[in-house]
This record gives sequence, structure tokens and C-alpha cells, in this order.
Amino acid sequence: MRSREEVDATLHIAKVNPAELLPPVHCLRFSAGASSGDCCLLQLEPGLCADLEAGHSLVIRGDKDEQVVLCSKDKTYDMKIADTSNMLLFIPDCKTPEQLLADQASCNIIHTQIAGFSNNYWELRRCRPKLKKLKKLLMENPYEGPDSEKERASTEPKLTFVSSECVIRLLYIYLAGYWRILEFDYEMKLLNHVTQLIDSESWSFSKVPLNICLQELGPLEPREMIEHILLTGDVYFEMDADKICKATAQMLLQNAVKFNLTEFQEVWQQSVPEGMTTNLDQLKGLALVDRKSRPETIFLLKVEDLPEDNQERFNSLFAIREKWAEVDISPYIQDLCAEKQTIGALLTKYARSSMQNGVKVYNSRRPIL
Repeated sequence: MRSREEVDATLHIAKVNPAELLPPVHCLRFSAGASSGDCCLLQLEPGLCADLEAGHSLVIRGDKDEQVVLCSKDKTYDMKIADTSNMLLFIPDCKTPEQLLADQASCNIIHTQIAGFSNNYWELRRCRPKLKKLKKLLMENPYEGPDSEKERASTEPKLTFVSSECVIRLLYIYLAGYWRILEFDYEMKLLNHVTQLIDSESWSFSKVPLNICLQELGPLEPREMIEHILLTGDVYFEMDADKICKATAQMLLQNAVKFNLTEFQEVWQQSVPEGMTTNLDQLKGLALVDRKSRPETIFLLKVEDLPEDNQERFNSLFAIREKWAEVDISPYIQDLCAEKQTIGALLTKYARSSMQNGVKVYNSRRPIL
């Protein structure tokens, strides 16, 4: 074990001024069982550290063919190994400089054993949740109404899911202890029940009484389903006109390859409840208008059906249309933006811009096969 004289001699040889250092000195040595394979280091942001200290759990997910992710109660992070040129040492009960300054009684020479070491650590990067796998599992058993549930009860097991940032971005409902996704036709059936009742009672869409809805529609559909369709509020609920118009448009477009734009807009306006006004801005991320065709057409293109990988998403979009105006492509890439990343930065990375008839358009940086 080193003495203070030996430490000072070493500092002198290294031409280090002892006055610039704290008085305590750590003398390190490897313990007999020190190894680099027994422990992994994980770099956490302060918020995640606080969650762990408060007793919350962090969950690591990922199949063999998937990128591993770490999930907190409300965030998702990519996990990647970062190498470091400096060896990282695991030292039990090691005191920080702040702790040493606070403890003036600390021994001048501190003999410390190294329990392990590593040349890398796991770093986290906030990412958007990847929903395709979750949606695929949920769609194996969509909720189609109480009658269908009775028919399936003896043959199909229900799926269970953990509530997370992923689940809240899907159209879902927590029913009888299970996360379920509503089958689209059943969702439209529920919506029609509610809108017809609102029309018959001459209510405002911004003030729909919950209790009366439950009394009138209770014999037709489960209480949980009626509450699910009514969107916001407490005693009174408010119907979201944009979402109702969007759902109606999806119903009209889902069975057509392409729809004459003028005819679609007429049928669409006639199909929504009286008092609601349709406009194409409600269809961002759901449908795409082709203004170069004659006559102009519209077709279903849902953002959730596109690839989740950034490059694959852009490849798919440029395969559909060679050149995009920013206003058209933005709804289909907005969900790809990382934290504090803009759509403009994403387009700069994955697309090339040019001017066409006085409008800036974007095309692929690489050939599309």
C-alpha cells in the first residue's frame, strides 16, 4: 500500500502541483474477482434516475430481430452501445469530490478495490414508439361489439397489454382488464347511434348530456362504448367535428381505389351530421389528393400504414409520388421527427429540393426501385 510520501513523489515526477488537487488520494487495486462481463453501465437522464429512486420500473423490450428499446411509464428510448477510450471502473462506496469536501474527516489515503470495469456503456436516445407490431397484435382480436364477443369467447383468447406511450396513440379501449382496438365498422356504428340521437334531440354538438345518452343508448350498446365515443367533458360531452368528418371520409374512401375529388366532397358533406362542415385539411395523414390527374382524384393513404423506419418511409412516399410539396408530405413524416427536430431538418436529410412552377418540391436523394 502506498504512503503519502510515495504519492507526493509520483505527483512530482508527473509534474502535477498538489495544491491544485483535493488532499484525499484514492489508491486503486483490482479485487480478485474483478471482471468486465459481470455488469453493464446504463447512462440515464435525470428524470429516469428520479423515477428509479421513486420506486418506478424501467422495462427493456425487443425481439431478436428488433432494435432494443427501454420504456418508462410515459417515454420510449432507443438503446445503443457507446464505446469509450477511457476504461470505466466500478468502485463500491466511492465518494465524489463534493462528498470528500463535505467530509473533512476523510482519510488522507483511501485504499479502494475495483470490483469491475468496462470500455463501453448503454446510452439512451428518446424515440417515437413503434406501433405496427402492437397494432398487428391488437387487430388479431378487434372489438366488434358484445354479440361478437359472445361468439368468440369459447374459441379466441384475449390479448393483454401494458399501458404505455404506445397505447395512447392508437384508437383503443381498456375493457374488462384488456387493451382492445375497435373494429372500424363498429366504431362507425357507435358514432351513428350518438349523432342520430343528437339530431333527434336537437342538441348542440358542443354540449351533449352524458346521462341522457347512456339512458337512451344503453339498451343498444355497452356503457363503456358510448363513453368512448363521447370525447371530452364531464356531465356534458363535446363531439369533435373534425374527428367525425375524418372518420366519415375514411368510411367512404376505404373501399375505393380512387375517388373523383369533386364527387367525393359532395358525398362527404352530405354524409356528415347537419351543422358540420367538411374540408380537406381534416384529412391530413389519411388521404392524398392528386391534382395532376384529370379529373382530380383523392385516395386513401393512412400514415399508420407506412413504414416506421425513416428511410423506408421516404422510399415508400417517393414510390407513390416522385415529387412532393412540403404541405403534402408533412402529414406523412411529422411523426418521424425526433425530439426538437423539425420537418425541414428531416427533409434536408432524406430529400433533395428544387423549384417547380414557383413551388419548392422535394424528391428522393437516391434512386427508387
